[in-house]
Amino acid sequence: MKHKSSPDPISRRELLAGAGIASLGALAAPAALGAQSADTASVRASGDAVSVMKKGVYATVPLRQDSINVSAIQSRLMSVDLKNRDATTKRNLAHVVKLIDYAQGSAPEWGGERRWGAKQDLLCMHEFPIQGWQPWNRAELQKIAFDLPGPESAAIGERAKHYGCYITFGCYARDKDWPNHVINMSVIVGPGGDIVSKQWKARNILGAFGGIGLIGTTVYDVLDRYVELYGWDATLPVARTDIGNIATTAVGLEPMLYQALAMKGAEILILTVTGASNSEQATQTARTTRTYCVGVGNSVSPDNPGFTEAVGARDGGTVIVDPRGATLAASANHHEDIVTARVPIADFRRTRAPAEYPMALFLPVFQQYEPSVKPNAFLEELPNDYGEAGALLKRRTGR
Repeated sequence: MKHKSSPDPISRRELLAGAGIASLGALAAPAALGAQSADTASVRASGDAVSVMKKGVYATVPLRQDSINVSAIQSRLMSVDLKNRDATTKRNLAHVVKLIDYAQGSAPEWGGERRWGAKQDLLCMHEFPIQGWQPWNRAELQKIAFDLPGPESAAIGERAKHYGCYITFGCYARDKDWPNHVINMSVIVGPGGDIVSKQWKARNILGAFGGIGLIGTTVYDVLDRYVELYGWDATLPVARTDIGNIATTAVGLEPMLYQALAMKGAEILILTVTGASNSEQATQTARTTRTYCVGVGNSVSPDNPGFTEAVGARDGGTVIVDPRGATLAASANHHEDIVTARVPIADFRRTRAPAEYPMALFLPVFQQYEPSVKPNAFLEELPNDYGEAGALLKRRTGR
């Protein structure tokens, strides 16, 4: 792999702590990526340029149609059984594929023909629709993680190609460039059946789980190495597709992240947190970023080991929200459901009035702020379980 070298001896950490925050200052850089996606699988040695709005203008590709139909699939958590890994993964994947068919007005029970409703252009699923979630240790996660591409993404890609749509889903993923890591990944599959964007989770919420920490690798956990491999633009990826600019994230309660993605030109934000996604967060995010926002979470989930049926299904359900914060569609209850809305993406792009950010006022604060938890923890030590991750967090905060 070709790595990007730094042009001066300043460390990545110093760049983050000081003037490197002026990578935000790519506010001054032209949004000239054109038809390129910010797919982390393809961005290599791209320099430190960041594609970001300049005076309200941002990178796009031509739209294939003026309006799109968007569906959010609120599905259950069915955790993979490590003792029966292949069979339970196959079971869960078959359930996801069935829900994709249902969202498109088709069903195996009907011979697979489309018989109901309008064709959907974008289907959105939550963070772990196939693997589920348990407090697995690293060795266990390695067994359930996907290769991308792999059989699971191929099965979803086949349905995306069949229906000519985009499908987003989250998963734990393996990557040959990151041995022994398990990456919390959001995936966008395109109408050609291939993966068009792999968007790493930006960071885990730190210190919110008592004495434990999460062990799925995020961008923040390995920031220096990540930037060397993929460049700064890929740290907050936006997929520039022919149905709009899409960013999908499993990071919850992170309003500045959502603002940054909007500044990079995201037009549709998909919030996918399993176990904690809620309609209020999606509504506030849509309103403050002036984007369309999909908040998709899990349904009531019977028989998920270690949890009551309603865990994560109590926070307002699944919604699709317009840039004013008005709800376009919402789940009727906490059971499995599919909500659908029509998005006039071409009109939105023509008439969009992006939020204005007084960066001259904010940058002195951003440049001098020092977080308690610095990046790159997993470059220094890769915890094997949630207890070790909690201990690492405690050592790095000094608390």
